[in-house]
Amino acid sequence: MSWIENRFEEGLIITSLDWAINWGRRYSIWPMTFGLACCAIEMMAIGASRFDVDRFGAGAFRASPRQADLMIVAGTVTYKMASRVKRLYNQMPEPKYVMAMGACTIGGGPYFKNGYHVVKGVDLVVPVDIYVPGCPPRPETLIEGILRLQDMIKNQSLARDRWQGAKEKVLAASAPSYA
Repeated sequence: MSWIENRFEEGLIITSLDWAINWGRRYSIWPMTFGLACCAIEMMAIGASRFDVDRFGAGAFRASPRQADLMIVAGTVTYKMASRVKRLYNQMPEPKYVMAMGACTIGGGPYFKNGYHVVKGVDLVVPVDIYVPGCPPRPETLIEGILRLQDMIKNQSLARDRWQGAKEKVLAASAPSYA
C-alpha cells in the first residue's frame, strides 16, 4: 500500500497545472473578426449552422483585439494595410496566435510577380503559427487549421514558454540593430 491511498475523497482529480491551463485555452479560442478579401467570406461561413465552429470552442468572434487571442488574417495584405495588421497584433494580449488563411495571405497569391502593392506573405509582418492553404480555402480547411492550433496549444508549457521568451529578449538585446 502506498502512503497516498485513501487520503483523498473519491472524485478528486489531481493534474498538472500546465494541462489544466492548456485545456482551458484550447477550448476557448476567441478569434478576431479581421477579413481583408474573398477569404473572409469563407471565414464567416464557419460561424454558420452548417459548419458551426462553436463545437470546437472557437465561435466567440471578437471585434476588439484586446479580447481576442487568435488573429485569422483572411485575404490580401497590402503594404498600406500591413501597419494596421501589425498594430492590431501588438494590441492582442498574450498568449496570441496568428493564422494565415489563403494563398494571398501566405505568399502574395496571383499578385506575387506583378503586384507592387501586395505583401509577399503576412509572415513578413507578424509571426504566423498556422497556415491554411487554398484560394479561397474551404471552411473545412479552416476548421482543420483550428484543430491544429488546438494541438499546438495542448503541448505548450508555462515554464518552457517563459524561458524561451526570456532567451529571445536577451538575444534581441544583444544583437546589433541596423534599422
